[in-house]
Amino acid sequence: MKILLSGSHGLVGTALKKALDSEGHTVIRLGRDFSKPIQFKDVDAVIHLAGENIAEGRWNEAKKERIKMSRLTGTRLLSEQLAASEYKPSVFISASATGFYGDTGSEVITESSPSGHGFLPEVCVEWEKSTAAAEQAGIRTVQIRTGIVLSKKGGALKKMLPPFLLGGGGILGTGNQYMSWISLDDMVGAIQFISKQESLSGPVNLTAPNPVNNKEFTEILGKVIKRPTILPLPGFAAKIIFGEMADAILLSGTQVIPEKLKNAGYIFKHAELKDALTDVMKG
Repeated sequence: MKILLSGSHGLVGTALKKALDSEGHTVIRLGRDFSKPIQFKDVDAVIHLAGENIAEGRWNEAKKERIKMSRLTGTRLLSEQLAASEYKPSVFISASATGFYGDTGSEVITESSPSGHGFLPEVCVEWEKSTAAAEQAGIRTVQIRTGIVLSKKGGALKKMLPPFLLGGGGILGTGNQYMSWISLDDMVGAIQFISKQESLSGPVNLTAPNPVNNKEFTEILGKVIKRPTILPLPGFAAKIIFGEMADAILLSGTQVIPEKLKNAGYIFKHAELKDALTDVMKG
């Protein structure tokens, strides 16, 4: 297959490109400027992962605008180019996030659940709408709603590990907020699966089938790395340190189930958190 890939230097993009290369696919890296003409001749799939990192730096209005526009503008321009092209790939896979659902407590969430309220859900709604041109042009379009990707090389786990390894880890806030996670291996595997599975379109949750709350996550991580987890970070302290991002990401939660992936027959390499974290820590 010939595949165009944006966000190829990020955590997921780097791992995905490596996997695709190893299978003999031709991967062409896309830059972030989608206003320039892109050649789609002989392209089988377009995978769009680019976007501002939401967890880097404290949120202010400028940061929130960068988060929003890096997703909406790029996705819309790429989608419009796909729609206008004489040559159309068989599938367009575009990143989204489980932030679409907002804070839903212990409610079980699937792809058919409604969007939530607040900054991240509003961004995700508009982000997914930005793929409309490609979809209307008849291209199979998939919005992948990604959970917390587990890897020592980046993402949330990389930030969490230093205090945990020093014995300073603990629950965040009440610890009751759900963390819908997915291993990096399954993230890559699921994207590859979606690219070939013609029955999948629209939003698809990319999370493991067994989400856990923050208390469970903390306990399991502590056991895997053999460290105590007795130093909690109260909600008020998290808000002082991280500002608005604390409420939006750290102290809120969603129990997301990958219903479409499971029904389509995807087999997870890591369905349980302990297995995923054990593999991650070996790597």
